[in-house]
Amino acid sequence: MYALVFGSLLIVSCGTQNKVAASADGIEEEKPVRVANDSLEYEITILDIGFNRYLNTVARPMSFYSNEFLRARNNVYVIEWNNRVQNPSRFDVNIYENIIDYQSTIDYGLEVNYKLFWYFQFAQRKYNMRLGNFRIIGG
Repeated sequence: MYALVFGSLLIVSCGTQNKVAASADGIEEEKPVRVANDSLEYEITILDIGFNRYLNTVARPMSFYSNEFLRARNNVYVIEWNNRVQNPSRFDVNIYENIIDYQSTIDYGLEVNYKLFWYFQFAQRKYNMRLGNFRIIGG
């Protein structure tokens, strides 16, 4: 199931219903990535299998990008994502289920923008898609 929703609560859940990932020492449950901006009452929860590892091993540190850079990229990615949600005959409804209510006039904060940006990088690589005319970052 894939879901991206921005509003008073943002949930990003992609991948299969099974939230279990194999590890070297057996099977362990993959924990969701959660980040919140409590002062704005916005939250991201990402449940896509593999995102935790991607974020911890591939993503550059949060201090690498400015919040303005991340906001600009996220705005482009969200616009393209929402266009795909609104065209279910052209795009996989299992990937593009929900509109993301990401408003370019709101500063969600560095941490929220960082996690959303890196989720888009991860999703583009995992699902072999391009959401903008930018080079996809990461391994």
